[in-house]
Amino acid sequence: MNPDSGTAPHPTPTTAWNRIAVPVGVLAAVAAAFAYVGSVDPNEPGHYPVCPLYGLTGLYCPGCGGLRSAHAFIHGDLLAALQDNAAGVAAYLGFAVLWTVWMVRAVRGRTGRFDPGPVQMWTVGALLLVFTVVRNLPFGGWLHP
Repeated sequence: MNPDSGTAPHPTPTTAWNRIAVPVGVLAAVAAAFAYVGSVDPNEPGHYPVCPLYGLTGLYCPGCGGLRSAHAFIHGDLLAALQDNAAGVAAYLGFAVLWTVWMVRAVRGRTGRFDPGPVQMWTVGALLLVFTVVRNLPFGGWLHP
């Protein structure tokens, strides 16, 4: 309440640009990262550091091969992207879906958050754990980057 007039203050109207600024900014940052990985080939040695887990233990983490996967994905080689890191490809597609929903809601003026509950978080964690274990077992060689 405004103490001088006894009325509630009017909220400032949000413009369309204000509503979409953050989703556009996030997309710009992700696009810049993908553009860099697309232009600097991770298959050539010396451009990127070795995964610390792989370097110390020889085991593949869930992210191993992610840069090679992104590079192949950007260049339209979906099979190579899946071979390098199938979980990464799922994450790229999941991001695209979530970002699209976020943008549509922002354009329509609806607020909302992606707030996964414990069940969703444990499910994602369990899937990444299974992916990591299987790709490090002898029969999971097809998941090696």
